[in-house]
Amino acid sequence: MINLCGSQGISAVYHSHFFTDTGKEQSIRRRRECLNCGRRFTTYEKIETSPVMVVKKDMRREPFNGAKIKQGLIHACQKRPVSIAQIDTIVEKVEKLVHSSGDDEFSSRRIGEAVMAELKLLDEVAYVRFASVYRQFTDVSSFMDELNKLVRESAKRNAED
Repeated sequence: MINLCGSQGISAVYHSHFFTDTGKEQSIRRRRECLNCGRRFTTYEKIETSPVMVVKKDMRREPFNGAKIKQGLIHACQKRPVSIAQIDTIVEKVEKLVHSSGDDEFSSRRIGEAVMAELKLLDEVAYVRFASVYRQFTDVSSFMDELNKLVRESAKRNAED
């Protein structure tokens, strides 16, 4: 590192601050003082993370993309009483799950199941919409099986309350 006065790499850190900017990039902001001339300056260190790859059903791999989850949730929640803030919360929870796993690869099935679990708690109609696309129901019978399962779970929860 070359300091403002041209001296090379001789500085003292007197304050560090870890932060996440609006783009959700994690950085460390360091206030430094040149030991040669006494001038203070700021440096930023970006925390690099390796991308998590999503393993699809057909074994293709693609980088994890939270925006794809958000788009699917927005579509499932159309005309439902679900706010964008609630959708963002689900996306953040799933992103945290994926990135905190420490794995380089994450199955699309695990991601879909995590999204559905959160969505089921929020809005059952949106859950059924999302599940119908995610699980690719091929006939009315499999769709009805999922609906009946949801009705039984809902009735059980209501009986417990």
